[in-house]
Amino acid sequence: MEVSTKRIFWSDEAARIYGYAPGTEPTPDLILQRSHPDDVGLLADVLGRAARGGHKFDWEHRLLMPDGSIKHLHDLAHSVRDEAGNEEIVGAIMDVTERKVAEEAIHRSEAYLAEAQKLSHTGSFGWRPDTGEIIWSEESYRIYEWDCEEKPTLIGLFERILPGEKTLAQQVVDDLSKIVTDFEHECRLVMPSGAIKHLHVRAHPLRNSSGKVEIVGAVTDITVRKIAEETIRRQEAELRQILDLTPQLIAVFGPRRERLFTNRMALDYFGLTLDEWRNTAHGFLGHPDDTKRVQPQWDRAMLSGSGFEMEVRMRKGDGTFRWFLNRFNPLRDDEGQVLRWYVACTDIEDRKQAEERLQQENVALREEIDKASMFEEIVGTSPALQTVLSRISKVAPTDSTVLITGETGTGKELVARAIHRRSNRASRAFVSVNCAAIPRDLIASELFGHEKGAFTGALQRRVGRFELAEGGTIFLDEVGELSLDTQVALLRVLQEREFERVGGGRLIRVDVRVIAATNRDLKAAVANGAFREDLYYRLNVFPLEMPPLRARRADIPLLVEYFIDRYARKAGKNIRSVDKKTLQLLQSYPWPGNIRELQNVIERSLIVCETAIFTVDESWLYQRPLDTRSGDKPFLLEKVAATEKEIIEEALRESQGRIFGPSGAAARLGVARSTLESKIRSLNINKNRFKAPSGT
Repeated sequence: MEVSTKRIFWSDEAARIYGYAPGTEPTPDLILQRSHPDDVGLLADVLGRAARGGHKFDWEHRLLMPDGSIKHLHDLAHSVRDEAGNEEIVGAIMDVTERKVAEEAIHRSEAYLAEAQKLSHTGSFGWRPDTGEIIWSEESYRIYEWDCEEKPTLIGLFERILPGEKTLAQQVVDDLSKIVTDFEHECRLVMPSGAIKHLHVRAHPLRNSSGKVEIVGAVTDITVRKIAEETIRRQEAELRQILDLTPQLIAVFGPRRERLFTNRMALDYFGLTLDEWRNTAHGFLGHPDDTKRVQPQWDRAMLSGSGFEMEVRMRKGDGTFRWFLNRFNPLRDDEGQVLRWYVACTDIEDRKQAEERLQQENVALREEIDKASMFEEIVGTSPALQTVLSRISKVAPTDSTVLITGETGTGKELVARAIHRRSNRASRAFVSVNCAAIPRDLIASELFGHEKGAFTGALQRRVGRFELAEGGTIFLDEVGELSLDTQVALLRVLQEREFERVGGGRLIRVDVRVIAATNRDLKAAVANGAFREDLYYRLNVFPLEMPPLRARRADIPLLVEYFIDRYARKAGKNIRSVDKKTLQLLQSYPWPGNIRELQNVIERSLIVCETAIFTVDESWLYQRPLDTRSGDKPFLLEKVAATEKEIIEEALRESQGRIFGPSGAAARLGVARSTLESKIRSLNINKNRFKAPSGT
């Protein structure tokens, strides 16, 4: 620049640096147009001082190029005079953009490194053993709680090392200059505040240009980790002590049943060390008879990952066995894979022995009861009854299906219970179902159960009667009342021993003995298409026909005494004898309702009886003496049918034609509604003629 004329000259390279074409004449405005907005003031001031005749100029500034890029320039200039004595400002422009970018990258990296060291509690250091010089990063100063104004020294560091570790630390320092590979060491330092810090040091040697060894490395504050590890160790020790003192055998297995750990109680029980237990073959510590149960359970558990429990016998160190309840629980990772199996084994030997003693006592008691009363509540000594009892004794020990037929009130359920109690299934459930008392739409659900949502109102899964009777006996009373659809399902159970719940698709296998009963003529029902023939033959494997009470007149005195004794004790009355006229009346009555009717009459009479002599109101019995002419059975049956018809018609008349309900004819006669309707059909009674006229 000529100071006198303020004219500026530059080279083609200078024009190129500013982004102008070679030969462009520079002016202050042209130069300032390229200046970075933040540096315009600085550059204008420099140009102004140059125009006034300055001396030396040395400055850096930035240009904002048309493409948006930024250039960093370093300008040097000084004042000179030509031969004529005119002052000029002569200088040079240097593009230092690449250097500036590199410097910024280095500064940024240093900032990142410093922040990373701060976050990871890791500082860096360098040490020259020959001079003793130590160089620390900022984080190292923070870790050692050292004043940044003071140079770190080995002496100062040794003063902070715990007394018991100084010898080892000195040995480490002495060996550092000799190491040729990576090195690491842990130590503890006492800080000025009195706190103890745990440090982890890693280092490796380098040789500088003069061949001298320099040690560079990193130091990490691991105090938090060490405290956590110590806490975990203490908790593990406490947990192990708890496990060792727990009065259970505790074991930990891997996902494939690898033996990992067992507590002291288990090792003492087995008489083994931990290593011996780990190397013991599976099944060796169990009872041989339990192996067939244990292995399949393990196989299923490892496939499904589900916990389970089972009762097994385990070998003690002395070779004896004790019963244990073993509970197996899995530990899974976030993806549901089993990581560990935890097993808790509870000694139940005392409980098992108590159960065995109780079972033996029950068997002995049952035998005594059987001796005292072979057939419980079945009372009588008549030949007809004895024939039935003999057949019961023969069929009871088998698993054969039994079909009990007979009139209503003859004691068919008592016979079914007697068969069950004399069978090998006596210790299992006896489930009774009255097929006539359950609506036809619900009988399938009652027998076989249903799944949630199978029909309206099925709010949850329900187990059916067949499942409840598993291993025992199910008694199907009034089996003739089943619908044809239910008959098909029952036939499948009898044939295949399997069924499906209502609304379900899974086959359920059952082991159940079936005893059925009916007061209907099933052969006639088969002929009429109301009962399946194949089901009839499946049920009728062993038929038992219960004789009506009129065929057991010799048993009536015994039954009267039996019922009087039962209901007198309940009513708190003392009955010493039975009126002779009453006994004759009871023996002469045909008893269309059989034993149930007799039972109701006795109970009703005891309620109103006010003396020690038992009597029955004759008006309660629609008396028509039995015809005693021997050998004339058709006449007898005809008289019985006529008597039954009179009794039923009288009950219908009193109930105004109603069959069911508290005041219905069935309740008055003490018989089931289905039984009464069957009788009405068989005796050709028009029940509609007994209904009250409308409007009355």
